Amino acid sequence: MAPRSATTPRKIVSRRALGAAKPRVAKAKGPAKAVVKGGGKGGGASGIGKLPEWNLADLYAGIDAPEVARDLDALDADCAAFATDYKGRLAAETAKPDGGKWLAEAVRRYEAIDDLAGRLASYAGLVHAGDSVDPAISKFYGDVSERLTAASVNLLFFALELNRLDDAVIDAALRTPELEHYRPWIEDSRKDKPYQLEDRVEQLFHEKSVSGYAAWNRLFDQTISGLRFRVGAKDLAIEPTLTLLQDRAPDKRRAAAQALAKTFKANERTFALITNTLAKDKEISDRWRGFKDVADSRHLANRVEGEVVDALVASVRAAYPKLSHRYYALKAGWFKKKKLAYWDRNAPLPFAATGVIPWNEARKMVLTAYGAFSPEMARIAERFFTERWIDAPVRPGKAPGAFSHPTTPSAHPYVLMNYQGKPRDVMTLAHELGHGVHQVLAAKNGALMAPTPLTLAETASVFGEMLTFRRLLNQTRDGKQRKALLAGKVEDMINTVVRQIAFYSFERAVHTERRNGELTAERLGQLWLSVQGESLGPAIEIKPGYENFWMYIPHFIHSPFYVYAYAFGDCLVNSLYAVYENAADGFAERYLAMLAAGGTRHYSELLKPFGLDARDPKFWDGGLSVIAGMIDELEAMG
Repeated sequence: MAPRSATTPRKIVSRRALGAAKPRVAKAKGPAKAVVKGGGKGGGASGIGKLPEWNLADLYAGIDAPEVARDLDALDADCAAFATDYKGRLAAETAKPDGGKWLAEAVRRYEAIDDLAGRLASYAGLVHAGDSVDPAISKFYGDVSERLTAASVNLLFFALELNRLDDAVIDAALRTPELEHYRPWIEDSRKDKPYQLEDRVEQLFHEKSVSGYAAWNRLFDQTISGLRFRVGAKDLAIEPTLTLLQDRAPDKRRAAAQALAKTFKANERTFALITNTLAKDKEISDRWRGFKDVADSRHLANRVEGEVVDALVASVRAAYPKLSHRYYALKAGWFKKKKLAYWDRNAPLPFAATGVIPWNEARKMVLTAYGAFSPEMARIAERFFTERWIDAPVRPGKAPGAFSHPTTPSAHPYVLMNYQGKPRDVMTLAHELGHGVHQVLAAKNGALMAPTPLTLAETASVFGEMLTFRRLLNQTRDGKQRKALLAGKVEDMINTVVRQIAFYSFERAVHTERRNGELTAERLGQLWLSVQGESLGPAIEIKPGYENFWMYIPHFIHSPFYVYAYAFGDCLVNSLYAVYENAADGFAERYLAMLAAGGTRHYSELLKPFGLDARDPKFWDGGLSVIAGMIDELEAMG
């Protein structure tokens, strides 16, 4: 593949879509700098303390830094020179006796270009995530995206020619030690061979992406970030409005839900158009490439078999009654109700502790949990705090939710959060630092082989959460707080597994039906209510207005069918953690070695040392039984 573009940063790993959307920020004065500003007095609620803001100067000093222009020019020149030196020559040169060395040098140059493009794309994407309404930043983001796309047109031939090489020729070349190093990337790339198109068609698809799906992605981001929701006397951006759905005051939760519904309704035509256009764009691409199922391209990108995902989905849907249906009935009882309104689904439990968790305490919780498992893991995670790799405050204009972006191996990852001192925010910190540790460990594989397919991309993050949760649970002696912690974890796992599979079911329905024509906003709402009713169960009352809550889920727009990776990772980690609890010494070393492998080995091979096989249909039932067991424990507590 050509290097990533700023509009589609292929390595961003985002936090599960629990309710994130993009708040936007007032225009910054003067040129944007690498250090994101605007956090105010700590950037958070009272009692949280001063929150860190990332320093992007490790990439570039600012959007107007001369190094940015220098590297964009260098990228143009490198890509053009690469095409001059290698285009049309792979078949003949690789077949020669020293073809392996020749091809290894070509791949090495290609990787260096990928690393430079990754640095530029990551910087543009991260600055934009910090503030996507500043006109200067928006222009910079768009300009860099276009420059990267234009430059990388010169690289399209490489993967196409590489994949056309005869198997015998590539096998002989791979006996050369220099090329053997790149075997995982070459073999992985050649899996795309059946879906490649003629060179000029590939070039057209690539160049049109800027004015096609990438432009619609950008429109979604700018539209959702510009929305305002009238809650009481305040006009709020979407992130603080969604946060009110977790407020302790019932009136605030209801008011927030009604404000969301009203604004979504007023904008339904725009979001329906964006959704329809992107679904059609994907259908055209899938049809030309020969993908049969609407999710086949995602499965190929994830390097996971479709039947494995089908088994996961079937297992989760079959478990809805013993997981989400049962838990929400239990939660309704805690609130002395038969049913909970949909805006009370994530309401704080009546017996949970009040107050906020200061940032320094959250940091200590996570690092202590990591350190008890592996001092090396804690050492890597601590660098995110000491070297300013985290941006934590809530700001208007900042990207919602959270993510960890590995940038490129010659740099380091950056974590974005919107920390507000809630227990779930602590779990989010543990989650994103798990990604960050994974990305640091995998970076040694280089720009081509560091990225991890989604089948394992959520493993380290969810495992980091589990370590933190288990430590907190074991240290809690108060019965009510232990119950609150356990219930909070169950809710989080339901959001990760049940909710994400419901999202996946919704996407499948939308993309399948879109093949027969456009879907109205009303029809999209009907499909949404269908999957939500099935997954949430009878104890959640879905009231008018909820039919448009599909609009704010960014995964549907940016990464179709991404969402099943969260359920995959959560169920896998449940099984992996069970191995850890019963393992002898050496588990941590094996675990870190698995993360360090990056994208060099198939997920099935990486799981073998732990005795796990995700292709076994019973594998998923084992992971789901962990959640069911926690609900059993909650029921026993009364």
